[in-house]
Amino acid sequence: QVQLVESGGGLVQPGGSLRLSCAASGSIFSALQMGWYRQAPGKQRELVAIITISGTTNYADSVKDRFTISRVNAKNTVYLQMNNLKPEDTAVYYCNGLTTTNRGYWGQGTQVTVSS
Repeated sequence: QVQLVESGGGLVQPGGSLRLSCAASGSIFSALQMGWYRQAPGKQRELVAIITISGTTNYADSVKDRFTISRVNAKNTVYLQMNNLKPEDTAVYYCNGLTTTNRGYWGQGTQVTVSS
């Protein structure tokens, strides 16, 4: 069993930055593909970024060149550095871990609000 706990959300002005963290329990973190998803009010949950076991990354077009996903296996933690934030980035951000057998784990989410 894997538990994921997100942190780092908050209120930020447009153009600002935030760094989200997701800490995982257990001993299989290095074997998980990790991802960040978000869900805005009235919208479906969408993929923001993923990082594979080998460190390959992939991003949604809407966040390319602004967001960076990274992982530190020694700390069982995945990060999402978000720069040049826009109001449309406002959402609850969720951390996801996916095993090689496609079993998924989710965190409880952290709110990000971009507003002046």
